[in-house]
Amino acid sequence: MAGPVLRDETGAQRALGYVLDLSGETARATMTVDDRHTNRTGRLHGGLATLLLDSAMGGTASLALDPDGSHPVVTLSLTTNYLAAGAPGDELIATARIQGGGRKVKYVDGTLATADGRIIATATGVFKSIARG
Repeated sequence: MAGPVLRDETGAQRALGYVLDLSGETARATMTVDDRHTNRTGRLHGGLATLLLDSAMGGTASLALDPDGSHPVVTLSLTTNYLAAGAPGDELIATARIQGGGRKVKYVDGTLATADGRIIATATGVFKSIARG
């Protein structure tokens, strides 16, 4: 069973306009860069690149624990490597894959790229399963 495509579920999604897709085997976070997402130089703010990666990576960890992607996880650590600047109009796609782990902890790699394949950032993270509710 695949999970949902989440739009406007959280305050961050409503404020920033990104979508979290849990409908596949791994999660994807997508967003088109606009003026809300830029830093003082007019480029994508690095914190938002990390937010997209964290969302896709956490969603992928959740899907590994429950096929509908509803199992809650928290980020224990996340390291982001910035490789290129995003710009207004760029359609960004964050993807992730499980690299290892056990029942409670998942090790996940992520990539943030433009729709045409230019890599903006990569990340590695550790995600922990927590109790529901």
